[in-house]
Amino acid sequence: MEFKVVQKEIELQSRGWIPTFHDISKEVVEIVEQSGIKNGTCAVVSHHTTCSVMIQECSHDLNTFDLEYLQQDLLNIMRKLIPDYTEEHQYNHPGPIHLQFGRYVNEPGNYTSMNTDGHLRSVFFGRSEVITIKDGKLDAGEFAHIYFIDWDHVRARRRQVNVTVMGTTEDVGDRKYNNGEVVNTLPKFTEEENAYDPHFDLQQQR
Repeated sequence: MEFKVVQKEIELQSRGWIPTFHDISKEVVEIVEQSGIKNGTCAVVSHHTTCSVMIQECSHDLNTFDLEYLQQDLLNIMRKLIPDYTEEHQYNHPGPIHLQFGRYVNEPGNYTSMNTDGHLRSVFFGRSEVITIKDGKLDAGEFAHIYFIDWDHVRARRRQVNVTVMGTTEDVGDRKYNNGEVVNTLPKFTEEENAYDPHFDLQQQR
């Protein structure tokens, strides 16, 4: 059985001023289809510490910020949990040494380090998603889209998503576990646990 690995980098442009949600579903699907891998996994990973990858339904409607309604709902919740960085010293980060480091690596100004909200939000969501590939297709669900979220909104900037497709170019046979029987994960009580208890009568007499 042949095992194959394909890696691609998707370049994006975030707009700044508010978090940017990039729908990269089409590009990831194309990478999987062109890979020739029939069965395996597809890892979609952010190259950046203030960005996340999310699988979620497309809610279609857009508001005046060009955000889907579900994306705006998500952003509203995140702003309650982790408020936008709008005031100096609102968060402990960045400190003076980190600001100096930013200048050392040619950041255009101290303001670009005022992205603590983006770092914290990416921790909540994580920076990657792994999706199963079945018969050459992503198995992400009927309504799933793949979004790359740039939480860092201090400026417009280039972003990169890394896509790694791994698997076999051959069929894998029957996938059904236990012949497709439904796995019962509900609690299973013994006869003793289900038995009559005299206290039941006292309860009923009240």
